[in-house]
Amino acid sequence: MKKLLILFTFVLFVGLSQETYAQYTTGIGLRAGVSNGLTVKHFISEDAALEGILHTRWGGFVITGLYEVHKDISDVKGLMWFFGGGAHIGTWNAGSNRPWGDNRESATVVGLSGIIGLDYNFSDVPIGLSLDWKPTINFSGQRSWGDEVALSIRYVF
Repeated sequence: MKKLLILFTFVLFVGLSQETYAQYTTGIGLRAGVSNGLTVKHFISEDAALEGILHTRWGGFVITGLYEVHKDISDVKGLMWFFGGGAHIGTWNAGSNRPWGDNRESATVVGLSGIIGLDYNFSDVPIGLSLDWKPTINFSGQRSWGDEVALSIRYVF
């Protein structure tokens, strides 16, 4: 995890001076990591995108909406780094072995999410890959914070 954070920090500083561009308009696919689910990313400008994530967690599900800024990494064609933030709402089932709170009760959570990651799009096939780190904080329900690392694969058009 420490090496991943160092990589993201390096990419953040290197990418600040790079030109940006979107290589696709919309991508729809699967997200796998600590939690699994669906992802839809849609570019609203050359360097900004909206991403919606629906994923399972703690025996329930969470819906997340994110605004992301994308920056080109000019040394590798098709590779961008991105960062952003947004909000989430979800439910966790009772008996789900959460590391906090009363696991005998279900919980509804609302909070904020951040995101930073890498996005790669193949030039020969309409497939994109993203690797990201998404920290979260919950303000209602069971107050807590957490994070997850996930890999997304999307059909892009």
